[in-house]
Amino acid sequence: MNSNHKTSFMNVLRVRLGDYITRSTENNRNLKYGIELIEGVTNEGVFAAPKGNPLDVDLKPYKIVNNGAFVYNPSRLNLGSIAYRTDGMCIVSHLYIVFYLNDIGRKKIDPDWLFMYFRREEFYREVTFRNFGSQRPEFNFNDISDITIPLPDISIQRQYVAIYKSMVANQQSYERGLEDLKIVFTGFIEELRRKEPLYRIGDFISPYNQKNVDEAITLEQGINIEKRFITPQRSNSNLRGRKIVRHGQFAYCTQLNNENVAIAYREGSDCVVSSVYDVFEITRKEELLPEYLLMWLIRPEFGRYVYWASETSVYKGYKQDKIEMRGDRAEMSDFPLYLNTVAGGLDRRDQTIGGFSFVVKIYAVPVVEIIGQLLYLLGRYGFNTQFGDCL
Repeated sequence: MNSNHKTSFMNVLRVRLGDYITRSTENNRNLKYGIELIEGVTNEGVFAAPKGNPLDVDLKPYKIVNNGAFVYNPSRLNLGSIAYRTDGMCIVSHLYIVFYLNDIGRKKIDPDWLFMYFRREEFYREVTFRNFGSQRPEFNFNDISDITIPLPDISIQRQYVAIYKSMVANQQSYERGLEDLKIVFTGFIEELRRKEPLYRIGDFISPYNQKNVDEAITLEQGINIEKRFITPQRSNSNLRGRKIVRHGQFAYCTQLNNENVAIAYREGSDCVVSSVYDVFEITRKEELLPEYLLMWLIRPEFGRYVYWASETSVYKGYKQDKIEMRGDRAEMSDFPLYLNTVAGGLDRRDQTIGGFSFVVKIYAVPVVEIIGQLLYLLGRYGFNTQFGDCL
């Protein structure tokens, strides 16, 4: 649950949260519960199994969490690491803070409404503001208790919750339908790949390597494996050496660790990215739509091929001899794009653009025809969305 909408609570009583909650420190000191019940809290506000191996972990200090508990990571609360427990008992690391609504709180506060309040960007900013100046900011129980929250009547809270849950249900229904559409889309692309004539992508694009030397652009971005621009986890106050990504350009991370290639198409305002990214743009826009190119780059088959074709190293990459032996892959390969990286950086000796070896195939089906077919599928499945939302 992530509620980022803005709501006005003018003329509503504001109260100190600590008067309505109570902390729980109950732990697993008798080792009654095993590793199968260990969970953590993600930045998405959900409980999840831990990533590490917990076999040798001392479970005695682990805290017991029952339904109705709020659990958060005091070091990552400003990033969204807080969850509300509804799926039965579990245990969490002793580093987490666990609290419940007290007797008064259960009468005055709907827990889902409170969780919605916690899952807002405004709340994260408040946490960051209150932690300002701390060498190691940790938002402990006293800190969260001192927060004041608006407290409308509980019936009003429940109305907000009902509306929000309806919106979430609609969104989930849409996402399930979108997954079905992706299967249709993948089959359609596969048919094109096998039947249509091919062209070199290098004839349609060019590199863009402009640095932010005057620091005119202050928006710093990264790219995640979901193929989206995001706020980077680590920011840099010196933006002069950052590369500029203009609206309508592509950027991708040249460091490859697995099948998930971080590449995205910039639809927002101009931004800057780290030097580990390369940027390129389409030059023959009357013949190649960026959305069409993006369709090929985001497919799982592309990521799997990149990973398979890479050398075993910290950062995957081709060796030069493999590049030389490759020949005209535009006619020999079934894959539409190659990522060409080497450990510690890019091998630029045999490329059209930075880390991409642009002997790539683009299919000569009229773009209008392709978009028309996809939009027909969207209409058939009842989606009221833009083409770009489906990629």
